[in-house]
Amino acid sequence: TECEKEPGSLLWVFVMVGNIVRGMGETPIMPLGVSYLEDFAKAENSPFYLGCLQTATVVGPFLGLLLASFCAQLFVDLGSVDADDITITATDARWVGAWWLGILICASLNLLAGIPFCFLPKSLVREGETNEPEETSKNSLVTSQENDTNEDKQTMYEIAKGKLYYFIPCLKALFRNPVYMLFICITVLQFSAFIGMISFMPKYLEQQFGKSASAAIFLIGVYNLPVICVGYFFGGLLMKKFKINIYQAAKIGFWVSLLEYLLYFAAYWTVCDTSPVAGLTVSYK
Repeated sequence: TECEKEPGSLLWVFVMVGNIVRGMGETPIMPLGVSYLEDFAKAENSPFYLGCLQTATVVGPFLGLLLASFCAQLFVDLGSVDADDITITATDARWVGAWWLGILICASLNLLAGIPFCFLPKSLVREGETNEPEETSKNSLVTSQENDTNEDKQTMYEIAKGKLYYFIPCLKALFRNPVYMLFICITVLQFSAFIGMISFMPKYLEQQFGKSASAAIFLIGVYNLPVICVGYFFGGLLMKKFKINIYQAAKIGFWVSLLEYLLYFAAYWTVCDTSPVAGLTVSYK
């Protein structure tokens, strides 16, 4: 009984708080970044810029998977345990990679990447247009200051009440918007097809083909993300070339995503023999 000890580690709190902070930093990228492009880019150039933005959002996970593959080859107690004393290999079920190393590297890179955003101006001149006259800018400045003063006079209760009053009509308008609903369907189809593969395919490669965790992660990144990156880039390029409007783009995206989802059903025919597991598929004897 003297050797028994209750597990009381609080390291999970750091992981939870870290994910909360990461979510707070990642959430504004898509809504604010897309709005920033739409506000200050030409209408014919906006799809191409958005394609470049989506391409960048795929290049990042691709590099992240390569980093995860590298970290998984290192033992979890990196720096505190001599590598010569480790008797197991990366293909052993008891092996745990240095998962924490990737978090530290990504956090440092995100911090450095966020510094240039502090120097972005609040407003830009729309692409292809000249600067506004000085009088117009002064009038807009006075109007904005008056609006800020009026908002300061309102109480928080009045502001919240006004927002809530318009929430239901705005929600109804969104559900009646065909482009918005098509985009929701596209997102559901894409995540339903892609997330399952990202979540379970590495473990499938480990169990059925004897791959290590680092090799499985590397294969997932190499075989999937570059193709998605090319699709995002050429999608924005084709929209710019053929001047496809938003509604046409939403319909094309929906049917392509539905075809992608149906193609993923081919995985049901990719079946290997179940590995023998004592007590599950074979008896202990």
